[in-house]
Amino acid sequence: MKTIGAHVSAAGGVDQAIGRAVEIGANAFALFTKNQRQWRAKPLDETTIAAFKAACREQGFGPGQILPHDSYLINLGHPEREGLEKSRAAFLDECQRCEQLGLELLNFHPGSHLRKISESDCLARIAESINETHAATHSVVAVIENTAGQGSNLGFRFEQLAEIIEQVENKDRVGACIDTCHAFAAGYDLRTGDDAVAMLDAFDAVVGRRFLRGMHLNDAKSALASRVDRHHSLGQGNIGLPGFTALMQDARTDDIPLILETVDPAIWAEEIQWLRDQQHAAPL
Repeated sequence: MKTIGAHVSAAGGVDQAIGRAVEIGANAFALFTKNQRQWRAKPLDETTIAAFKAACREQGFGPGQILPHDSYLINLGHPEREGLEKSRAAFLDECQRCEQLGLELLNFHPGSHLRKISESDCLARIAESINETHAATHSVVAVIENTAGQGSNLGFRFEQLAEIIEQVENKDRVGACIDTCHAFAAGYDLRTGDDAVAMLDAFDAVVGRRFLRGMHLNDAKSALASRVDRHHSLGQGNIGLPGFTALMQDARTDDIPLILETVDPAIWAEEIQWLRDQQHAAPL
């Protein structure tokens, strides 16, 4: 089954996100469990936790259909001790919030070397950060999102994701999320159906199919291999529609959250329905 949705607002409390997902016809969704641009947040209270869980049960959202995203401030590969410790503490808090809400996944951007340490050292720090967090939590899966490769951000090549995962001790608690805009900007062509299938084949060969735990479905304002992260609405960017049709017809995208982060929330319902329709459409 395809589970398709968008990254919806949690304004007013995380329990409010479920209704917003239902309004756009989603059977999956993403959210921030705290303000993504602040280091600290008020702890979740028992009333909010109970309301979130109750709304998920009422609307039929299981943990495998929800892909929370951590704060953009976190850098688990930070080259300096103070920044690394601050990021690790914030990431642990994010994981604990997920566990309080009964969520299984936490999506995050891997990290940046800030041109102060080598790529391999940075990737090792990211893996070490995941291992430390696993030791202090119970069940949350660390889902590493591929990046566009802007600046000193790592994770833009599947080989880099594989290098992190190889160093994570508990392979059952690590996975990856493929963002189509980021992949395109990093050099993975997605403009035809064959291109999209080849991208998934490359992921399977380098990282491994078992580690694909979610996708962000975004067109790209940026050009192929530009290393610039600029999302667009489906069919309005440089990727176009045929690749998304192929992704929706590929069994490898079954039973994982397929999340829109496209730029116009007003058309998310239309985009979700279009993606759903592509499962049985003729290839573009």
